[in-house]
Formats: sequence, structure tokens, C-alpha cells
Amino acid sequence: MAAPTNVPPRSTHTGPDEVLRRLDIAVAHKLDGLLHGEYQGLVPGHGSELGETRGYNAGDDVRRIDWNVTARFQAPHVRDTIADRELETWALVDLGPSMDFGTAYCEKRDLAVSAAAAIGFLTARTGNRFGAVLARPEGDLQVVPARGGRTHLMATLHRLVASPRYDGGQVDLGLAMERLAATARRRGLAVVVSDFLAPPDTWSRSLRRIATRHETIAIEIIDPRELSLPDVGILNVVDPGSGRTREVPTGSKRFRAKYEAAATEQRRTIAEAIRTAGVDHLVLRTDRDWLLDVVRFVADRRARVHARRSGWSAR
Repeated sequence: MAAPTNVPPRSTHTGPDEVLRRLDIAVAHKLDGLLHGEYQGLVPGHGSELGETRGYNAGDDVRRIDWNVTARFQAPHVRDTIADRELETWALVDLGPSMDFGTAYCEKRDLAVSAAAAIGFLTARTGNRFGAVLARPEGDLQVVPARGGRTHLMATLHRLVASPRYDGGQVDLGLAMERLAATARRRGLAVVVSDFLAPPDTWSRSLRRIATRHETIAIEIIDPRELSLPDVGILNVVDPGSGRTREVPTGSKRFRAKYEAAATEQRRTIAEAIRTAGVDHLVLRTDRDWLLDVVRFVADRRARVHARRSGWSAR
């Protein structure tokens, strides 16, 4: 299999400054221009000014229903808001031990850093602000206040790239989301970057709380070996959270099938929890071109927004 054109730089091989330089160049060349003129391609966001009304479509937030117009036309109508010109973006990045894993072109942590950097570079416009919550094991949360300017953005990303690695412990993703919800008080964009391996019932409610106030994107980081196992005989594996080891008989076809079925069900449950929270879901894999996946995500989102607007503008 040929390597993808865009591979995230590995923080273990290069210094933080070099990692950020490469990411800046990659985003500038591949992604810059997707948000020219307005944020609605990727992040339509909530606005403070009332806009036009339109007919209710499946998936619309019921809290935006305009009851006066609904009563007048005897059919549900929602009122859109005009996006604010100044955007406040928050990125919550999972830095737990499970992210220090990768069997393809990079580790999951490298991909998480790339995703957060792409969001930061894409939303870096005059007047916009960028903040971050770095989620570490055992409730260790570092909050970087949202501020404007490229210097602040690069300093925040530098903290992310240079964050230490951990031999054990688990990230309380639900607690990190609660901190983000309490910190990000101004309506804007919230991005959660994680592998979401913790049970969904520990973080789904907190994710819904974030989504009630912010335009929210969940970026799920996956390595192919988390979905299926190759036949390599007896494989010694280590749980990064607890440090426990186990011998896995990958030579058994039946075992590999059970593993794949369990992994598929786990990812389905994660996707369902994210969808139920009303959050956009972007999946990035360590064995694929992450920039291409981001471009597709932006294009799909723009198409959905355009289709929805065309539907009510033709009424």
C-alpha cells in the first residue's frame, strides 16, 4: 500500500517548532481558501442576530422553532441566526496513553495534533480567538485561555506538541468536556479530538452539553489495528491505561473474527453517541491521508448547508 501524500509529522522524530512549521505549510497549501469570505463552509456557528425563517427540516434544533411563524402557517418553522464575524474556537485534545499508539504512518497523538492545528490555522482570522483544553491522565487538565493573534495560536500548539507522554493512567474525557463547557461561555466552535475509547456513557452527556451552546465537531482518531488484527502468531499486548499485559493468539481465525466484530460494535456505539449528541463526526485514520479526509468533511458539510438553504429558499 502506497503511503498517503500528507503524513502528519512525528513529534518523536522532530522538535515542536519543526512539527508546527510542517503543519502550517501543509494547511496553507491544501486547506487555505476553504473558508474565504465566511465561516459557513466548516463552522456556520451560532449567531447573535436573528435571520430569516424557514420550514423545519429533520435534524434541525427544535429550540430554534419560531412559534409565532409556526402558528401563522400551521407548520413548524425555525429561525436561523446570522453568524458572528468574530469566531471563538476551542479545541479539547485527548493526550492520554492510548493516543501514543500507531502502527501505520504516524501515532494517533500526531494525528490529533495535526487535526487541532488545522482547525487553529483555518479559523485564524482577524478578531478570532483560539483556546484549548489539554486532557491528561488522572484529571490533569490544562486550560489555555482563548486569545487572538498568530503568536498565541502558535504558542498554544507548541504546548500541545511538547506535552509529555504518560506510561499509565486514563483520561477522564467526560470531566474534560465539562471543563470545556464551563470555560467556553461565548458561543462559537468547539472541537473534541480523541479516540473516544472510554465508555460513551461517561462522556456522551457532557458532549451534548457542549453542543447545546456551540457548533461542535468530534474528531475521532483511529489506528487500523484497533479495527482488525493480522495473523502474526502470539502477540504480546499492553493496556496503556493499566499497564497490564496479555498474550493474544492472532493465529486463530475465530479469535480475529471476534475481535473485528467487537471493534466494529465499539465504533458503532461511539458513532451513535456522537450522532445522538447532535455533533458532526469526522474520522481520521493513521493509515490514510488526513488532509484529504478533512477536505471531504468540509465539502460534505458545505453541501448539506447549501441543500438545506436551497430547500427553504425555494419555498
